[in-house]
Amino acid sequence: MSKLTPRILIADDREETRYILARILRGQGYECVEVGSGVQTLRAARSVPDLVILDVRLPDSSGYEICRKLKSDPVTQSISILQISASFVSPEDRVRALEAGADGYLTHPVDRMVLVATVRALLRLKRAEAESRDAADQWQTTFNSLAEGVAVIDGKGRIARWNAAFRDICGSDCKLESGVDAKLLLNKLLGTPEPLSHNGYRFSGEFQIGRRSMQVSVTPVRSSPSSGERILVLADVTDRKLAEYALRTAEKLAATGKLANAIAHEINNPLEALTNLLYLAQTSGSPESVHEMIGRAAKEVDRISRITRQSLSFHRDTQRPVEIDVGELLRDVIGLVNRFAAAHRVHIKYQCRMSGKTVGFPGQLNQVFSNLIRNAAEAAPEDSEVVVRVSTMVRAGRRGTRITVHDRGCGIPHEVQQDIFDPFFTTKDLKGSGLGLWVSRSLIDRHHGTIRFRTSVRPGKSGTTFEVFLPNLPQLSSASPEAHEESALMDADR
Repeated sequence: MSKLTPRILIADDREETRYILARILRGQGYECVEVGSGVQTLRAARSVPDLVILDVRLPDSSGYEICRKLKSDPVTQSISILQISASFVSPEDRVRALEAGADGYLTHPVDRMVLVATVRALLRLKRAEAESRDAADQWQTTFNSLAEGVAVIDGKGRIARWNAAFRDICGSDCKLESGVDAKLLLNKLLGTPEPLSHNGYRFSGEFQIGRRSMQVSVTPVRSSPSSGERILVLADVTDRKLAEYALRTAEKLAATGKLANAIAHEINNPLEALTNLLYLAQTSGSPESVHEMIGRAAKEVDRISRITRQSLSFHRDTQRPVEIDVGELLRDVIGLVNRFAAAHRVHIKYQCRMSGKTVGFPGQLNQVFSNLIRNAAEAAPEDSEVVVRVSTMVRAGRRGTRITVHDRGCGIPHEVQQDIFDPFFTTKDLKGSGLGLWVSRSLIDRHHGTIRFRTSVRPGKSGTTFEVFLPNLPQLSSASPEAHEESALMDADR
């Protein structure tokens, strides 16, 4: 409908009737156009007036037929039509007019007040319909502009409507159409029965669709939770996953250099001792001394072998989850980071009350605990301890292994506590990359575990404790796509 003066087309073969109607409506501020035949009516209606007042009898056509043609034409079908007929018409005439598409019906003689009220009502209805269409068009435009694929699931579990991105993600193979079963569609799209059979009302998870990583979520409509309608969102997170993998790779490459330096120092001492012992054995004239030297040299070889095994286990990761003894894994990690802690004049105290077994990727857990212990050693004051504890516990009905790493440093200031798991956030100025805790949390999430911290900045009672909980039950069934590519090298920075 026009936002300016409403324009009304009056179609009647009697000039005096057109004059009276136009005079009344112009007096109310409306713009009027007058025609006297069906052909003229169809031609004038192409300019899309806001309302047509149409006589049921025109010299060249029935008003009912003109009404039907206007309502069947996409250009004119939205025009409101008020039909007017001679007096003493039958109810069948009214029915015929309304079935032809008329929005209102009056008979001569038309009362002035009734005419004006009817026109105003039809124009209000027209305005409301136009606003509704505009709102729907705007909503659909916004809906289709979303980068995520979004669909609405009705109360019966069927796809009711969707946006363009959802259609593109599904592709032609899914045969997307209104009323298709949402569970069957998702199962076919993702190649797994998990999403809606796992929880028919609410779900969230990541899946691979071909080479794409897809975040899938199903949530109830907040405005009408009792209707059973849900919103299904398919978000392509491939670029984000690739970016995260690039960040983790960069962090691990930097950690490689640090770890190589630490291993070189660890191996150098036993190698020097081994060289000296072999020299003494060669120059000694006593068989007893030679035997003693060889025995001591064998111990140094065992020491080198142990360091090598720890280094290899730290680097190597599996493509599929395996059974892991958390206590043994932590002993190996501590063995590699001991020199780093000693350089900061900090002692690592290891307490293993009861160690459980979990299922996961050893290399990834190595990098998590190496990061936490090295962070603690850097935060701890000189000549103090970093305490690493392992125990078993039950949380939320799940039995698991609890690992805590505690230091007596200055604590984490309150104003930065909410940021420490964010990527690129660091409190070490130029020394830290800000990726360590972010990567650690993502790896613990993959193991269906949790990581959290407690901290205090009070003088005399300051310090920080990081706690990791790993479930003992084998909950990992397959590796994530990037887990196949990632090694366990990382000494990340908080």
